[in-house]
Amino acid sequence: MRVETSAAEVTRSAVPRSVQALRLIHRAREARLVGGRSPVAPRAEISASWDRVLRSGIDPDQSTESVLLEMDEIEHRRRSSTLGEVMPLLSEGLVSLADAAQQIVVVTDVEGRVLWRQGNAGVLRRADGICLAEGATWAEASTGTNAIGTALVSRTPVQVHSSEHFVRSLHNWTCAAAPVRDPRDSRLIGIVDISGPAYTFHPASLALVGSVARLAESEIRNRHLQAIDRLRSVAAPLLCRLGGRALAVDTHGWLAAVTGMPPVDRLPLPKSLQPGRVWLPSLGMCQVEPLPGGWLVQVTDGSSDGPPRRVVLDLSRPRGLTANVVSAVGTWTQRLSPRHAELLYALALHRDGRTASELAEDIFGDATRTVTVRAEISRIRRHLAEVLAHRPYRFGEGVEVEVIQPDHPADLLPRSTAPVVVRARKGS
Repeated sequence: MRVETSAAEVTRSAVPRSVQALRLIHRAREARLVGGRSPVAPRAEISASWDRVLRSGIDPDQSTESVLLEMDEIEHRRRSSTLGEVMPLLSEGLVSLADAAQQIVVVTDVEGRVLWRQGNAGVLRRADGICLAEGATWAEASTGTNAIGTALVSRTPVQVHSSEHFVRSLHNWTCAAAPVRDPRDSRLIGIVDISGPAYTFHPASLALVGSVARLAESEIRNRHLQAIDRLRSVAAPLLCRLGGRALAVDTHGWLAAVTGMPPVDRLPLPKSLQPGRVWLPSLGMCQVEPLPGGWLVQVTDGSSDGPPRRVVLDLSRPRGLTANVVSAVGTWTQRLSPRHAELLYALALHRDGRTASELAEDIFGDATRTVTVRAEISRIRRHLAEVLAHRPYRFGEGVEVEVIQPDHPADLLPRSTAPVVVRARKGS
């Protein structure tokens, strides 16, 4: 009965705590390392992480040492991180509790680099022994399964306890981590983690760190609203004196003030926006001028400049996927998610167009997934409406499309499983 109870504890969603359950986890891990089978499986998120780590070639007996960033680089990243604005709140919400529980608070950037750590002095010294130090990397690909690195991959709160860690030297530790996103654009900006010796495990740790992460996001949102109010106070007098259509937006495109046109919540902006005459997908040709904390955008009536004439789809770097749009008056660049890159690649291959079901077959190998395709195309059109047509989905007439691919076909969107990409990688 005791063994059955332990097996159930291992496979359910809760973190295993009993000695028997942890022994089963250890056996499951050892079996996974040699490609064997175990009578029980770890939690789904742990199993998925082990699979990723095994594919990456991490040695389970390696140390967790890493090359630390120089202090000037750490300070630069701190200044550049939105998390720096809410560190006092994170400290207030977690450090005193962590200290009392003989744990530490760790905050990393989106690469898993430790930027801040605070908490129990004795545990901080022990953390140095596993290189849980400022400037160290705790990405899953470097340190194996751990709460920080696995939360970076899953984009969800994660708790990793004892032998659930892939690297053996971490089996005496427990950790819980949650991602923090920038509410302005939903980008991941870092990870908040609490870690300590395995005996300090508490089942409420995950809920605690998740709540504090949400509190940090709420504070960032409040600061954003205050910045919008400041921008509005600057822009409103200017808009009153302008004729025609104009609006003031912050650097993320959120609306502060508008005149001569219906208001929108957010204006899609290219990442490389510069002052001057710019073609914006949702407005056409515009004159863009900088404001403190944002942009003044005036819609011009000069239709003679015409729509964009060329799109360069750059798929040469997996972490730098872009669509570069070239018009008569200049260029602008839109960063692409892997899924959007797959869809645009499929459209570039089929200039006569693709129906939703054909794209679903191209991307998912399942022609019935048209709802997902339509939703993703709708998101793409928010930024590239002037170069995309529909019924069927295609690049517009007169738009020249160039695709920049990696030097080796096998490197095209290497993590993609889309049939249209897999065929291209194989040269078929």
